[in-house]
Amino acid sequence: MNIDRENFEAWMERMLDRFDMLDKKIERLTTQRNCLDGEQLLDNQDLMFLLKVSTRTLQRYRKKGILPFFKLDDGRCYYKATDVHKLILEKL
Repeated sequence: MNIDRENFEAWMERMLDRFDMLDKKIERLTTQRNCLDGEQLLDNQDLMFLLKVSTRTLQRYRKKGILPFFKLDDGRCYYKATDVHKLILEKL
């Protein structure tokens, strides 16, 4: 089966358009962060890395009310980025 040059180029153009579309979707997914009402949420792992503290220290912050948090159905704790920034500014 032979394909003429015009058909081949049309098919290649369609394939390249699809690749571009997929690339945009992948880019959007990789840059998308956890958000609640448009505000970025951080989990324990993010916060431990950012503040350079242990899991136990985060537990103390939660228990003492130093850092507000949300607990979702999966049992994981999340923190609003603005609350974390306030904590950092108060501690410095």
